[in-house]
Amino acid sequence: MPARRPSPDLSFESALGARVAGVDEAGRGPLAGPVSAAAVVLDPANLPAGLNDSKALSAPRRERLFDEIHARAEVSLAWASVEEIDRLNIRAASLLAMRRAVEGLRAVPETALIDGNACPEGLPCRGVTLVKGDALSLSVAAASIIAKVARDRVMTALAAEFPGYGWEVNAGYPTAAHKAALQHLGVTPHHRRSFRPVHNILLSVGAQHIDSNK
Repeated sequence: MPARRPSPDLSFESALGARVAGVDEAGRGPLAGPVSAAAVVLDPANLPAGLNDSKALSAPRRERLFDEIHARAEVSLAWASVEEIDRLNIRAASLLAMRRAVEGLRAVPETALIDGNACPEGLPCRGVTLVKGDALSLSVAAASIIAKVARDRVMTALAAEFPGYGWEVNAGYPTAAHKAALQHLGVTPHHRRSFRPVHNILLSVGAQHIDSNK
């Protein structure tokens, strides 16, 4: 029988001291849309029930917790645009969004507990990284839910403006259906041109245009 996956708790927050903000991002892998990041300072005496890594929760459960986290915790949501992703690269843009999320909190935290192994530059406080933090820390798990739900909502709204790519289902990730739509419908302003599948299509279209003008 496989070992049960441990649930996140406040052990890391307790060890780091007072006013710890969990920080996580969503949307590093998609071919389209911005990357989101959230910073969350939980109230240990008023925790939403069922907090967990966003990847371990159903969409309806994430939606419910999104509202509960906003009602019971201090939350800051921030973004890095498609233009910033293409200009900086996705790693740097994700770190930029995380820094913006921390800066957007009502008061500067003592520590930002960052999911992953890279700490954003220019944080207004101490930064501590935690690999797989969304599965270990309740604050980071809460941030992962906020970032994921907010980004999914943006992609659903964009899907109405640009139908056919399935963003309301795939959130911009490179599914077979999304890549087929790219080939058939072309590249939108919300696609990340620095990502290889999008870049290759633009190169192909450019080559066809040159051939047609010969």
